[in-house]
Amino acid sequence: MKIVLSVLMIVALISSIISLIYKRKKAGITGVKTALTSICFYLIVITNLVAYWLDAIGLYSWMITVFLLAIGAYFTKYMVAPQKEG
Repeated sequence: MKIVLSVLMIVALISSIISLIYKRKKAGITGVKTALTSICFYLIVITNLVAYWLDAIGLYSWMITVFLLAIGAYFTKYMVAPQKEG
C-alpha cells in the first residue's frame, strides 16, 4: 500500500509541475516571486512524502509543513491576478 500511495503522489506531483510550467509559459508569466507559492506547496508535498517513506511523521515534519504553508500564504500577494476574458 505504501508503494501505491507513493507512486500516485509522485505522478500527481510531476503532472502538476508540468501543468504549472505550461500555464505560466502560456500566460507569459516570468519571475520567481510569482512562483514561490507553488514552490512552497510542492515542497510541502515532498517533505511529507519523504517523512512518510522514512516513518518520520512527527514534530519536525509538521513544523516544516506549517512553516512552508505560512511562507506560501505570504507570497500569494505576488501572484498575478487572472484576467477576465470577454
